[in-house]
Amino acid sequence: MTERKVIGIGETVFDIIFKNTQPISAVPGGSTFNALISLARAGISATFISETGNDRIGQHIVHFLRENNINADNVSMFEDSKSPLSLAFLNEENDAEYVFYKDHPNDRLRFTMPEVNSDDIILFGSYYAINTVIRQQVKAFLDYAKTQGAILYYDVNFRSSHSHEKDRLMPAVRENFALADVIRGSREDFAILLDKNNCDALYHEDISDYCPRLIYTQGADPVELRAEGGLQMRFPVSPTETVSTIGAGDSFNAGFIYAMIKQNITREQLNEGLNETQWTTLINSAQLFSKAVCQTYDNYISKDFIT
Repeated sequence: MTERKVIGIGETVFDIIFKNTQPISAVPGGSTFNALISLARAGISATFISETGNDRIGQHIVHFLRENNINADNVSMFEDSKSPLSLAFLNEENDAEYVFYKDHPNDRLRFTMPEVNSDDIILFGSYYAINTVIRQQVKAFLDYAKTQGAILYYDVNFRSSHSHEKDRLMPAVRENFALADVIRGSREDFAILLDKNNCDALYHEDISDYCPRLIYTQGADPVELRAEGGLQMRFPVSPTETVSTIGAGDSFNAGFIYAMIKQNITREQLNEGLNETQWTTLINSAQLFSKAVCQTYDNYISKDFIT
């Protein structure tokens, strides 16, 4: 039997983290990137599709991927590009406000389709998954993965810096909704994107016609789940002393996907409908990963988190 793997497609950035206007940490990042690092550190086979500049930062990012046992063969490095930077300014609650610096002449996603097998898991999301410049390539890969029987996990992760584009981007968002087997988004994501902050209204009016499974996260408030058959569940979030919440959502995704593979949950099982015990196992794992990352300035779990 072929070992199940996770294939992520997304941006790479170099995160410089500030507290009280002083830089305190600098680490490779990007939403899908962060989740894949956690998954690889937890022993899951992972492949990353992305692009970066062929500069000192880009070389460090690719080295970091390979050092963490991630297949980086499909990370394109462009000679005439500077790798993107993200400045993350932590407030008193250790939540971040971001400033992005990008000097790519344009987005030029070039890659060879990696092998995708039935029940592999595809992680995609953020602006990268709806960017009109590379949408054709991203959509082609997602369509291919779907036909191969993979499970598609969509992390909406829509930031306010793109709010002025949301009407233009909604067709791609809805295409992603329809492709996804699981949709995960935060209260902030959907408030910006769809002007909704009620999970039930969001699910019934905007999600369920496309995808039957929605995970709705709310920071320190309970995680809400809506799924086929009218299933509704709430999962309290245990109080946590946070150092940084930058990787919280990314590591939540990693913990969820990790449990899917460890519990051997297949696409067929998803389509038949998971029971409450299975959902509880998945969300509990997601929360454990997220809690661990919130207690560090890294964007991913430590190498000894899974023992």
